[in-house]
Amino acid sequence: MTVPQYGQPAQQQSSLSFTEGFLLGQLSVVILIGAFIKFFIFGDPPSPETTASTRALARHNQENAHRRSFSINSSPASASKSDVRIPSSNILRHPPHLTTPVILSKTYYNVNAHQPESLDWFNVLIAQTIAQFRTDAHQDEAILTSLTNVLNGPQKPDFLSSIKVTEISLGEDFPIFSNCHVHPVDDGSTGPDGARLQARMDVDLSDLITLGVETKIILNWPKPLTAILPVALAVSIVRFSGTLSISFLPSASHPAPSSNAGNSVPPQQPLSTTPTSLAFSFLPDYRLDISVRSLVGSRSRLQDIPKIAQMVENRLHAWIDERCVEPRVQQVVLPSLWPRKKNTRGPPSEEDDCVGLRPTETMRDVREEARREVEEERRREREHREREAAASFAEGLRWRSRVEGSGYEMPGAMPM
Repeated sequence: MTVPQYGQPAQQQSSLSFTEGFLLGQLSVVILIGAFIKFFIFGDPPSPETTASTRALARHNQENAHRRSFSINSSPASASKSDVRIPSSNILRHPPHLTTPVILSKTYYNVNAHQPESLDWFNVLIAQTIAQFRTDAHQDEAILTSLTNVLNGPQKPDFLSSIKVTEISLGEDFPIFSNCHVHPVDDGSTGPDGARLQARMDVDLSDLITLGVETKIILNWPKPLTAILPVALAVSIVRFSGTLSISFLPSASHPAPSSNAGNSVPPQQPLSTTPTSLAFSFLPDYRLDISVRSLVGSRSRLQDIPKIAQMVENRLHAWIDERCVEPRVQQVVLPSLWPRKKNTRGPPSEEDDCVGLRPTETMRDVREEARREVEEERRREREHREREAAASFAEGLRWRSRVEGSGYEMPGAMPM
C-alpha cells in the first residue's frame, strides 16, 4: 500500500514559478538594453530643418523675455543719471550737438527708403584678411600650438588623457555679406541723441572647416586606470548662414567708484571714460550645419555614432548662443584712429633724415624682435612635447605593470 505524497505537486509548482520569473526578468533586462542601444545610441537624429526651427523658436522666446524684463527694469530717471556732461572749455570750440536724425540727414541716408547694399567691396577685404590668416597659420603652425594648449588646459576633464590634434582644415571659401541696411535699434536704450543706429547684413558661408582630435577615456572606478577607451572625433562646419548686427558704442564718461562711503560730503570724483567699441551679434534665426565623424574603441570599433554627433552639435550651438547671439553681444574695443608717427609706413621723409632715423635700422630691429619671438615659441612648444611624451611613457609603464601583474586584459584596453 503506497502513501500519496501531498508535498510533491507544491514543490514542482514553486520551482516552475521561480524558473518562469527568472526567465521573465532576464528577458525584460535584455529588452531594456536593446531598446536603450537602438533608440539612445543608434537612434536617428532629427532632421536639420526640425532642429533649426526648434532652436530658433527657443531663442526667439528668450529674446522676448529679455526685452520684457529690460523694459520693466529701465526707467527715464536711470537714463538721466547716467548722462554726465563734461564742462566745456573756452579754448576748444565744441561742434553743434549731433543727434541720430542729424547724422542721417547729413549723410543722405533714409532708413525707410534706402535700398539694401550688396557689400561687394567689403567681401573682397574680408577675403583678403582671411586668406592672409590662413597663410600665416600654415607657416609657423601657431594655430596648432594654440589649439593644443587650449584643449589641454585646466578645463579638461579628469577622465580624459592628453588631447592630440590630428586634423585642421581652415577651408578654402570665404563668407559672403549682402543685403545690408541701417536702422534704429529698438532695445529701450533711446537717449537724448536719439536711437542708436545698427547695421544688419546677411552672411552666408559654405565651406569645410574641420578640427580632428584623438584622446582616451580613462575609467577610474572602482580603481584608477580600470579601463582605457580610445576615441577619435572630427567636427566639420559645412555651412553657416544668419543675420549679423553691427553697431558702434560711443565712449561714455561716468564718475569713478569712490571708497569714501562713510563721508557725508563726497569729494570731487574723477571721471572714468569707457573707450569706443564695436558690438556685433547674430539674430536667433541663424543656421549652422555641421558634420561629425566619430570612432570609438581599439579592437571592436564603433563608427559615426548618431548620439555623439547630436551631443557635439548641441554643445556647439550652446557655445555660440552664450557668446554672440542676441540679446548677448560681443564688444571689441576700437584703437585710436588719430594719425601717429609710429604707425606711418612708406618712404622716409626729410624729418626722418634730419633726426637720423633710417628705415633699414627700424626694419632690422623689427626682424630681430620677430625672430626672438619665434624662437621663444618654438622652445615652449618643444618643452611641452617633451613633458607630454614623458607623461605618456609613465602612463604606459603603469598600465603594463598592472596588466602583467593581474594576468588578464580588460576589454576595451589598448593592445600591447
